[in-house]
Formats: sequence, C-alpha cells, structure tokens
Amino acid sequence: MEQNKKVPSIRFKGFEDECVFKVLDSIAYFYKGKEHSWKDIDEKGIYKVILYGNLYTNYGMIISDVILKTNYISEKTFFGKKNDVLIPSSDTTPIGIARASSLEIDNVILGGDINIIRPIGIDGNYLSLNLNSNKNKLISLIKGSTVRHIDNSDLKKIDLYISDSIIEQTKIGNFFKTIDDQINAQEQKHQKLVNLKKAMLEKMFPKEGADVPEIRFKGFTEKWKEKKLGDFGNVAMNKRIFKSETSIIGEIPFYKIGTFGSIPDSYITREKFLEYKSKYHYPQKGDVLISASGSIGRLVVYQGKEEYFQDSNIVWLNHGGKLNNKFLKQFYLIVKWNGLEGSTIKRLYNSNILSTNISVPRVEEQQKIGEYFEKLDNLIEQSQEQIKKIKNIKQALLQKMFV
Repeated sequence: MEQNKKVPSIRFKGFEDECVFKVLDSIAYFYKGKEHSWKDIDEKGIYKVILYGNLYTNYGMIISDVILKTNYISEKTFFGKKNDVLIPSSDTTPIGIARASSLEIDNVILGGDINIIRPIGIDGNYLSLNLNSNKNKLISLIKGSTVRHIDNSDLKKIDLYISDSIIEQTKIGNFFKTIDDQINAQEQKHQKLVNLKKAMLEKMFPKEGADVPEIRFKGFTEKWKEKKLGDFGNVAMNKRIFKSETSIIGEIPFYKIGTFGSIPDSYITREKFLEYKSKYHYPQKGDVLISASGSIGRLVVYQGKEEYFQDSNIVWLNHGGKLNNKFLKQFYLIVKWNGLEGSTIKRLYNSNILSTNISVPRVEEQQKIGEYFEKLDNLIEQSQEQIKKIKNIKQALLQKMFV
C-alpha cells in the first residue's frame, strides 16, 4: 500500500479503495433526546427507553437490546430509529462523554442529555465504531470544567475517514458485533461463577446459630466448633517504617494501605528489609494479609516475595498453623467483625479481630473447603483474564481497522 494512502492497517479482502474524508455535518442529521428520566421508568411499560446514564453503565458501542421500559409518552417524546448513533451530552469526565453507541432497534424512546446522530447512507454500527476509534476527536470538543459537555453543534464539526462501500461498513459492523457477543458470553460465564461462589460460601459455612453447613464433603459429619480468632493466635504486623526510610525507587517494595493489593509507590533498602525481617514479625508464605483501615477487610495472600507492609494498617493472624489459610481466606469474605457492625469507625483494631467469632471444623475439612474455593477462585480469575484479553484484542482492532 502506498504510504500516504488513507486506508486502515487491517482490512477485509476485496476492499482496496481509499477511505473518504467526511465531516459529520455532511453525512448525518442531528437531534437531541428529551425529558424522560428515572421517574418515568416502569418495568411493566410497553415502550423501550434509553436514559443517558445507561450509555455509561449498560451499553457498549452497539446496542442490540434495551433494558428499561416506560408507559409515559408526550408530544415531546423523541423516538430513536435503527441506525441512530447516540452520544451522551454531559458527564464529570471527558472520557465519559467520549463514547458512541449505535442503535439496532426501532422506536426506542431517547431521554434527555442524549445527542443523536442519524447517518445518511452510512451504517450506524460502522459510524459508532469509527467514532470510538477516534475518541481524541470527541475529547477535543468537550467544554466545561466540573461538568463536561458536548453538543450537536460540536459533533457536526468532527471529521472522519469513511469507507465508501456500505458493504465494507456492514462487514466491519458485523465483525465487531461478533466480538461483542464473545465478550458478553464470557461475562455471563464469569457472572455465573461469581454467583456460584457466593451461593457456596453461604452453604459451605454454617449459618448463624447452626453448627454444621448445608453442604459438606463426604466423610465429614462432626459438628463445627464455635471459637474466637484470638483462640488461635495473635494479630501480627511488620515493624514500623518511617517515611524518611522510604524512596520512590529502590529494591524492596513497601506497600502502604493505598497501594495494598496494587502497585507499590515506595521502596525500602534491602539492608533494612533483611534486618527487620530477621528481628520482627514477618508473614509466612500463604498468610492472609488484611487491610485494617480505609476499605476494611481487603485481602492479599502473601506469596513469599521480598516485600514489606505498612504496620498497623496491614495485619495478619499469626496462628502457627492451627488454621488452614485457604479456609481462613474464605471465612474473611463472609466475616462479621466484632464491634464494627453499625459503627462509623473506619478502622479494624486488634481487639476487633481477636474477639471475632469463627466456626471451624477439623483441619482436614478446612483444607478440603479451602482447596475447593481456591479452584473456584482460579476459574473466576481465568474468566476475568479471558474477558480482558478479548477486550484488548477488540481495542487493538479498532485502532487498525479505521483510519
């Protein structure tokens, strides 16, 4: 291909013509959604409706089904048509507004704060995808500081390179619909796994007042024993590290409450790490670390790497092997910390942890339960990774199949 030729990097076989430079005002009509809001929603309604907030939370680049309904219409009601392209007209962030969704359904009520582009001789799915691949052009037109806005008068100025073949446009739209179907199928699979785990946590741990769970592995019949976490050990934490002992570049990651379970932004020297690790409390591989402030109860299983954790804000139960850590991790997901219910205190103190009730079976049964949920967690993680992988492929193709 010639270097200056306006063609996408990846293209379906049989299409070689250059894409044509177009300004949106020359290839579309523009409208604005009207009046409808959440107060008009009725699950028994007969009219399908899209509110501008749905464009952020429920819909992607192509809308094949509509989830909300209403019975309310008036002379101001605006009905969208199949092939319309919808863009929200306000949000608190530029990235929020910089999105387009094509409509594959006729006669859908479109609420206020929705910009509507009605293409002339252009496939709506193709136009939506083209706009999403050129988000920078949308972002450059956004106005406002606290609440951002983009109007039809702005959208009319956008210029794009458009395939002159409606056949190619349709093929591209259908191709990305197939990718979206794969994402949706994987997301449904993922949600089923999440729901399964939630259900099994409820059934494989005894309900309040019960001494056995509803579901149990074969061979285990003994009653579970009601204990307190303090019966198994004490709360441990790393030795305090002062800010003056950290740097933004270094050898050993230092996790604070804000970076716990994420990417570290502070480091300590290896010398300090080895000294404190040998003299003071340090987690064993498999110990379940807990966030004790901020978002209380976030969990990270220590994997044995060389890393250090902020004292008092990140703690663990030092139980000396009296509990199975895989079992303990799952218990922490359903735990009711003593003294915290109804409290406005955003901190988990050692006394809260040690006085919290835990119902436990024999260690052998703990191990079985822990291993079961570990396998389920792995399936959930793999499913999430698959979704991420497909979305990354989609994003890469968006950049390569449009100019």
